Parts: sequence; C-alpha cells; structure tokens
Amino acid sequence: MTSVYYAYMVEYRAELLLWVLSGSLPIILMGIWVEAAQTGNFGLTPVDFARYFLAAFIVRQFTVVWVIWEFEREIIEGKLSFRLLQPLDPAWHYFFSHFAERFARLPLAFGLIVLFFWLYPQSFWVPSLSGFLLFLLTAVFAFALRFLMQYTLSMFAFWTERASALEQFWFLFYLFLSGMVAPLEVYPPQMRAIVLWTPFPYLIHFPASLLVGLPVNLGQGLLVMLGWSGIFFALYRWLWHKGLKQYSGMGA
Repeated sequence: MTSVYYAYMVEYRAELLLWVLSGSLPIILMGIWVEAAQTGNFGLTPVDFARYFLAAFIVRQFTVVWVIWEFEREIIEGKLSFRLLQPLDPAWHYFFSHFAERFARLPLAFGLIVLFFWLYPQSFWVPSLSGFLLFLLTAVFAFALRFLMQYTLSMFAFWTERASALEQFWFLFYLFLSGMVAPLEVYPPQMRAIVLWTPFPYLIHFPASLLVGLPVNLGQGLLVMLGWSGIFFALYRWLWHKGLKQYSGMGA
C-alpha cells in the first residue's frame, strides 16, 4: 500500500515542492530570533537558535498532516462509502498516504537543508548517534500523535460540514505551544512547566531539541506522548462509532 501511495505522490513534484516550502515558517522565524539573540539574553546563542529552527523545519517535514481536509471532503461527497465496503479500516488508507508522502518529500527537504548550511555555514553540526536515533524515534511518535489529534477532530465531519474549522482553531495552540514560533527555553518557567504536560511541545520542540542537543526530560516526554496518543485514540474510536450511526452518504 505504501508503494502505491508513494508512486501517486511523486507524480506531483511541483506540488510537493510547494508543500515543503509551506513548512518553512521556522526558517523565516529563525532570522528574527537570531537577530534578537545578538542583543538580548534568551539563554541561547544565535547559532543555537539557527540550529533549533532548522531542526524544527526538519520535524515539520516529518509531521505535517492534512487528513481532516481529505476526510471532510470524502464525507461531504459520499466517497467514504466506498472505503467502508473494504475490509481495512479507512484510517489506514489516510495513514499510509501520509507515510508515503514523507519519503516523496525527503529529497526536496534535503536540498533546502543543504542550501541552509551553504548560506549559514557556522550553524553546521553533526548530531550524536544516540541523539539522532532518539530524534528519529520521537519524530515517528510525533507524527503518530499529530495524525491522531487531527483524525480525531476530523470525526466531527459526521456532524458538521466544516470540521476543518476546528483544526484551524486548534492550530493556534499548535503554533504557539509546539515550539514552532519559539523554543520553549524562552518561555517563562511557570508557563513552560504547564505546557510540557500538553501534547503540543512534543510535536516539534521535543524531537527538535533531541536533534540539536538541547536538554529535555526524555522519560517525561515519552510518557506524555504515549498518554496523549492513548487519549486521542480512545476518543477517535468513540466518535467513529457514534458518527457511523448517522452517516448517510450514498451507499452507506
């Protein structure tokens, strides 16, 4: 199934490039924080900020999710009926299409990373083997958590034609609490302590920090990720069964 979706994704290389570029907000914000770090005291050097935001960009390439718009469209058009006739849970179709897209966008993302180091060579670093392996592990967990969060919200498409509006509202919390706008190290300690118990920092900040070597509580991070994944999975299954009872798409 993954190879089928991969072949489908690489047919749209120009669109893939736009998707990769759309995730470059951390690179844009990097310039602001690097400049601010030269005159202010944020606990991180300009090079630290540059490396962090590059790592955040890389994490974004692993964890971008759009399932709510696809699910919403299939509900409205009645196309979910076709998937319900298949023996495989529809969630796996969406999951593997996202998974295959990661491999399709990697060459484009790698090209941007090379360009970044060419323009800002002082930020070049080689992560430790343990840090890199932990980054890969947590990036996979972050993708799974992000997918579960958005797929759970997409279940509301059974009751409203604008379930994606919930994601747009949810994105505000994701934007400011995930570490995409700023690393959590610049947040007030009390606020950071609270935010670390929400799922948002583990979608970007946690794996990005592991990649660049910033200190994190690995045990707490993994437990919080697993805990929120279990909560969203249980909520998604409950909403799925409730929603199917009233789904009235053609052929359902």
